[in-house]
Amino acid sequence: MAAFAIEHLTFAYPKAAAPALNDISFSVREGEFFLLCGVSGGGKSTLLRHLKSVLTPYGTRSGRVLLDGKPLETWDARTQAQRIGFVLQQPDDQLVTDKVWHELAFGLESLGTDAQTMRLRVGEMASFFGIQTCFDRSVDMLSGGQKQLLNLASVMAMHPDVLVLDEPTGQLDPIAAAEFLHTVQRLNRELGVTVILSEHRLEDALPMADRAAVLEQGRLTALGTPDEVARALLERGSPFFAAMPTPVRVWGGVGAPGKCPLDIRTGRALLETLRPSPLPATNTPADSDGAPLLQLRECWFRYDRDGADVLKGLSLTVRAGELLAIVGGNGAGKSTALAVLAGQRRPYRGKVLQKAKRIAALCQEPRAMFVKDTVRADLEDALRTLSLPAAERQPRMDAAVAAMALSPLLERHPFDLSGGEQQRAAIAKLLLARPDVLLLDEPTKGMDAAFRASFGALLRALCEQGTAVVLVSHDIEFCAAYADRAALLFDGQILSEGRTRAFFAGNHFYTTAANRMARPWLPDAILCREVIEACRTHPEASHPTPDGADAPSLQPV
Repeated sequence: MAAFAIEHLTFAYPKAAAPALNDISFSVREGEFFLLCGVSGGGKSTLLRHLKSVLTPYGTRSGRVLLDGKPLETWDARTQAQRIGFVLQQPDDQLVTDKVWHELAFGLESLGTDAQTMRLRVGEMASFFGIQTCFDRSVDMLSGGQKQLLNLASVMAMHPDVLVLDEPTGQLDPIAAAEFLHTVQRLNRELGVTVILSEHRLEDALPMADRAAVLEQGRLTALGTPDEVARALLERGSPFFAAMPTPVRVWGGVGAPGKCPLDIRTGRALLETLRPSPLPATNTPADSDGAPLLQLRECWFRYDRDGADVLKGLSLTVRAGELLAIVGGNGAGKSTALAVLAGQRRPYRGKVLQKAKRIAALCQEPRAMFVKDTVRADLEDALRTLSLPAAERQPRMDAAVAAMALSPLLERHPFDLSGGEQQRAAIAKLLLARPDVLLLDEPTKGMDAAFRASFGALLRALCEQGTAVVLVSHDIEFCAAYADRAALLFDGQILSEGRTRAFFAGNHFYTTAANRMARPWLPDAILCREVIEACRTHPEASHPTPDGADAPSLQPV
């Protein structure tokens, strides 16, 4: 029996040049783990919001959405609230109370649940999700991963039949994201909850799915089991194949021998048959000799006078022409360190030395950067603050728009954009200033694989022109592909740092999927393309196909 059925659904936002969804038809079976993936702005969030009437966006629509065979709009609000659980991408967008236990009980109170049943369900959810130790804590004291887990527990307390999740791991570090997705898998496997998940992070999500669908430019371009979807994308040379998990890309890159591997374990079984050749020796790049533009020296910082220290003697040097990636878990102090570098926060001990003339910073929440009703007006407003000669404004604007591929989005309201599109618009505002130092907090969040490659090429080009780039990110694959140097921040301090290859090859968890998969044969490999090249000498890999894993799919800007 189908939990949801979508029949010829077409939807267009007001004044949009093209529909966001174009004749979409598929069904989700009861008890199924269904994965929705695709390029940024392809219509995933728009489609998911049509699965709950209260979240349906405003616009022109045709077609039907059925729940248990009946049109969704015929189910009353209370029934939808109880039967359809929805978890948003931004953890803070869904939190409505002050305490953890209040949050767990909020949905049940809204449904008028009696006190005894409410206490039972709240205690049961706290135990199932392992959050009983923070039961009485303020939600403001939780990490991003804990907040998202609380959102999930609060939804599940209402015992929904269907759980809809819209890129729920976008704000989480790799370990917290994997733990969150495995919790979702438990709900599906152990409780029989139907799961409909939209996700960019496919390394963990794709192997969990029973079936997957790919949305590109509002159209359904692939539907089936993960193996069937991977083969369909490979056969038609889809750029979205570059977003597939590393084992899938290696399988495709060496000529697709045998069954498609979906995870590290089955990927290693493939490599066992191919016996990859050792990588040729490479010289370790020398440290950058660029001039120091920003330095932190033994900096200590706390948000409240009586609060805990967030930064604990942090020392860091940012050099001209270098891309420095900072990784670490939620709550390690990464965003705080970026704010201190930007001059937005002042340490109570230590020194911040600045030699850069222009510093531009991307905050973790790009929506905070938009002040106008359209992307174009927002960019023009930012240009006016730069006091540029009139003749320089339009060329500066055109360059930023081209760099972030914003032409189709200029007349859209910034809040109507997808998460990845909002990131691109916010970064374009920063590029208008042509800064000496570019500080980026989770810039690839919500970006699809093709644009991430083009964005990486842009950052490399900026570094070659002398710009210093500091990247705080949970996107380990991106950092490994484009950073010169990487550092692991833990408990407000730099735990380790070094040249990119040595850094990621020396880590066990904070490393790439390619390194985890190929480590027994290629301990220094950190990129998917390196594993593919090492395998191509094997007879079974005599007909390789382009992997598209790390090279830009779009033209460098």
